[in-house]
Amino acid sequence: MEKSKVIGYVLAAGLCLSGCKPGAVKEVKNDIQFDSTMVSQQYHLLGNEQYPNCNLQIKFVYPQKAEANVLPMLQKQFVTAYFGEAYDTLAPTQAVERYTHDYLEAYKDLEDDFETELKRADEDTPVGAWYSYYETSSDQIRYNSNGLLSFTVQFENYTGGAHGAHAYNHFVLDATTGERIHEEDIYGEGYQDLLAEILVHAITRDNDLSDPKELENIGFFSVDEIYPNNNFYVDDSGITYTFNEYEVAAYVVGPVHVHLSFDEVHVLLKPDTPIAKLAGKL
Repeated sequence: MEKSKVIGYVLAAGLCLSGCKPGAVKEVKNDIQFDSTMVSQQYHLLGNEQYPNCNLQIKFVYPQKAEANVLPMLQKQFVTAYFGEAYDTLAPTQAVERYTHDYLEAYKDLEDDFETELKRADEDTPVGAWYSYYETSSDQIRYNSNGLLSFTVQFENYTGGAHGAHAYNHFVLDATTGERIHEEDIYGEGYQDLLAEILVHAITRDNDLSDPKELENIGFFSVDEIYPNNNFYVDDSGITYTFNEYEVAAYVVGPVHVHLSFDEVHVLLKPDTPIAKLAGKL
């Protein structure tokens, strides 16, 4: 779709908001309370403090109190988002314990290779620094009102190689059911191409550029590859997308965060959804 058409849609949405805006939605906090647990574990290969080590840091925030029929699903969503589907049958604290155990055991699996390399090592061929691993993760509640619960899992690790990896994974839940809300739940049919154009326009603006093609000069891949990826969170200011490393740009660019105000996406929103109602607060 041509850029001029996209801007026309956005302007039309803005006019609708100013002229036919729904009534304001009162801020109502969800009846959900949270707890957290932390882990700080380190292990040196072969139990020798002179050898490389792994370092695991976890700060896991999870729902601890909610409606009895919703709490199990909310906790499952948080566990799965943070640790993966292999842990989704476990309670939050159990998932933390199991994941910590599995991480340390996986690191210990390197010990045979490490011993072999130690036997070959000398001053000219020291043991590789890539045996030093680390992993740091945490989650953050972004929004917890009006029947919506948004949160972000932030992850950083190093398992050898030239550099570590970083990721921001966002989730939006229906606080009344615990179910995850996806793009197709909030946008109307055929939204993808127009939303892609809006995202490209926003990234261009955020980088103080006038032409989207200029993004390719600062480390982005083809702008045609920037497409909605379902990695978004919602708060009372709009919808924020993140494209993680290598999704749309070179590693040096880092994760790309794109905030879209409700003005920018209002034309795409399905009516009578919690997010459309939230957009009506503007």
